[in-house]
Amino acid sequence: MAQKKVIAVVGSTGAQGGGLARAILADRQGEFAVRALTRKPQSEAARSLAGRGAEIVPADLDQPETLRRAFDGAYGAYCVTNFWEHFSPERELAQAQAMARAARDAGLRHVIWSTLEDTRQWVPLSDLRMPTLMEKYKVPHFDAKGEANHFFSDLGLPVTFLLTSFYWENFIYAGMGPKADSAGGLMLSLPMGDQKLPGIAVEDIGRCAYGIFKRGQSLVGKTVGIAGEHLTGVEMAAAFTRALARPVRYHPISPEEYRSLGFPGAQDLGNMFQFKRDFPEVFCKPRSPSIARSLNPSLQSFDAWLAENKNRIPIG
Repeated sequence: MAQKKVIAVVGSTGAQGGGLARAILADRQGEFAVRALTRKPQSEAARSLAGRGAEIVPADLDQPETLRRAFDGAYGAYCVTNFWEHFSPERELAQAQAMARAARDAGLRHVIWSTLEDTRQWVPLSDLRMPTLMEKYKVPHFDAKGEANHFFSDLGLPVTFLLTSFYWENFIYAGMGPKADSAGGLMLSLPMGDQKLPGIAVEDIGRCAYGIFKRGQSLVGKTVGIAGEHLTGVEMAAAFTRALARPVRYHPISPEEYRSLGFPGAQDLGNMFQFKRDFPEVFCKPRSPSIARSLNPSLQSFDAWLAENKNRIPIG
């Protein structure tokens, strides 16, 4: 049997990387093997991956020398950063540059960089429609990823740029699900107006990334945008109504109101939703459910995802 090609998976115990690691490990007859990079090789999540056949390698995005060792001898790498761990765009930029350099030094054949738009291309800092944050950004967790794209292209890496969508898991973990209203019903509040929001299950992001690696060189140099569905707030509320067997209505709050909610990252997310609302062609058009399904035939609809996860969504 030919030796399998090793994919070094950054964030292997997190959302996107974990989904990719599980997708590769589930395909026992496939051509790839998982090298799971983690700062905590003794964690329960890492041990679970090891039990399924992953190679566990300690690595830290803030320590470039660990990345060089972790990428050595691999065929490819999945590169992702987690802004919400530290809320620092500058740290994301440094981490992306470290991954790009490590990928070059290791001579990787295929790199996926999980990125997002640099919204300043459409909303410059001088544009007062939304506030400038941290002095240099409009949507910090978007802008730094988009700005970092050049680290991968400038080095001539065989890279595929992956544009992800709104995680439906935000309804579970980020408090964005329906809340009780004053009339005793349930209300879904999002600052999207009547525009569609591309969304996806995080497990499907990993499966789509696996599909990109399986496509190989045909997607090198390309940008691939994925979504499970594009849905309006009214359509999402209707799906919640079906899943929960309770009426859920959509309440389109303003970005200004969302930014004022006061939780960590509220201003960033308020600006993010405003960008998605005000620039639907920019955000929706590149994120194709049909492309996602071609990469991942088991792509879930929102209804299917809700059927599996409705009991995990905290209802306020």
